[in-house]
Amino acid sequence: MNPTLAWLQAPCRPIDQQAAAAAQARQDRLTKPRGSLGRLEEMAIQLAGMQGTDRPTPDPVRILQFISDHGVAVEGVSLFPREVTLQMLYNIARGGAAVSVMAKAIGAVMEIFDLGVATDPGPVPGVRSERIGPGTGNIAREPAMTEDQLERALAIGRTAVERAVEEGARLLICGEMGIGNTTPATALACALLDLAPARLTGPGTGLDVQGVAHKAQVIATALELHARPEHGPLELLRRLGGFDIAASTGAFIRAAQLGLPILVDGFIISSAALVATRINPGVRDWMLFAHGSAEPGHGSMLEALAANPYLDLRMRLGEATGGAALVPLLRLACVIHQEMATFDEAGVSEALA
Repeated sequence: MNPTLAWLQAPCRPIDQQAAAAAQARQDRLTKPRGSLGRLEEMAIQLAGMQGTDRPTPDPVRILQFISDHGVAVEGVSLFPREVTLQMLYNIARGGAAVSVMAKAIGAVMEIFDLGVATDPGPVPGVRSERIGPGTGNIAREPAMTEDQLERALAIGRTAVERAVEEGARLLICGEMGIGNTTPATALACALLDLAPARLTGPGTGLDVQGVAHKAQVIATALELHARPEHGPLELLRRLGGFDIAASTGAFIRAAQLGLPILVDGFIISSAALVATRINPGVRDWMLFAHGSAEPGHGSMLEALAANPYLDLRMRLGEATGGAALVPLLRLACVIHQEMATFDEAGVSEALA
């Protein structure tokens, strides 16, 4: 590994098992049958262990929105033209996108990054210009990134998390936007899980059966070109990924090292989660999984991550919208954990032994 990337394998902060056990004990003393609030209890216990406190909370929430173009879009793997990436950058920044509305509704701070939209927009209010290039290479013909570009993308994610922690964030959500990005995400999943493109490839922006078949063939071509037994997860990320996926990978690894809980969004961000855990297995302990995407390949990635997402709303938009949708439930779980009375406090009889 490049010595400048040695930070990727630095140890992650351990989960506070004592705090998690105390949270479990409190849940067992609350005025309800044990386990009767199901996964709401699980949310509070997991956050308590991650945060090392008997008063867990998801707030403040930080969303990192990574926007970039993908060279493979020229292969016709999306219904939308490449210029939509730039148009959506403006839309997200102006507050008109789904994630913008949701971030405002849940009171999250969202940082928006231009990592490499094909056409440089210049300064855009509310957008951090961290351009790595005018989009990635076309993975059906060349590697997505140079080694330098990969290093920069990972570092952008790392620095963004360090800034979030310094500013008091207690929950991280990464989002992405870039026409064609389900293709590199699927290619990465196929390479890491040794599964055929036909099994994992989905409609993305709404492709029909023929479009999905063409997309799977493009991915197969990319895998033939780049997926070699000697290539580890970092090299596969360089060859098959995207700036958005790489930045999210760096963000996840640094978050786990600093003890910042991670709420994993959908299909594309799960590919980054998969890469991150293959590079540094300790990252997995810091992940909560928001939802199951309608993209057919998501289930295989979740299975590989031993993940059981909290929501199944048939969403497939990306942009961190699935993660944002879970935040109100996380808040509710934490409020119940902290404010519900115990049997002793309420003077309620417990179950018979």
